[in-house]
Amino acid sequence: MARGYKYFEAIEKNAVLLGILIAAMVSLGGLAEITPLFIQAHSVSPAPGVKPYEPLRLAGKDIYVREGCYLCHSQVIRALRAETQRYGAHSTVAESVYDRPFQWGSKRTGPDLARVGGKYSDEWQRLHLVDPRAVVPESNMPAYRWLATAKLDGNDVAARMRTLRRLGDPYSDSEIEAAPKAVEGKTELDALVAYLQGLGVSR
Repeated sequence: MARGYKYFEAIEKNAVLLGILIAAMVSLGGLAEITPLFIQAHSVSPAPGVKPYEPLRLAGKDIYVREGCYLCHSQVIRALRAETQRYGAHSTVAESVYDRPFQWGSKRTGPDLARVGGKYSDEWQRLHLVDPRAVVPESNMPAYRWLATAKLDGNDVAARMRTLRRLGDPYSDSEIEAAPKAVEGKTELDALVAYLQGLGVSR
């Protein structure tokens, strides 16, 4: 008993050794928690009907992230009656398998957008983005007027698709080559509306 206590006493009195041992134990504990989640995340299969984003919607998703929309809107419906009654079926990870970064979040200054696709017309979405208070007078959402004049760069969208293919998204060569033409003449507003209109529906 006394011999064992000597080891503990030596560790307690040696701050450097104590720090090293604490760091080792925290690292092992972290690995024990993170590794199974990491493995599970890479074994998720897409839900039926969920496909990689088409070029226009991919551009819209990147604009959504760039403009910080996720800071006020989540895209996750929890398995609670209050949530499913308001927003629809609860979210599953298989729906977001092609989202990088995923948009689940927890902040809801504005409503959850997980099932917003098709809820409003394209024209409503456009007006809401350009002048939010024209359709929702109590809204505190900023206006995104510049999106209506900013043109998309088709080559940039194609380059993003190539990068996503390296990360596992099953884009074909023909889909990537067709991307510049698919977004030709489109604005960032067109892209963001297309992205929003696809949320919660098969894509």
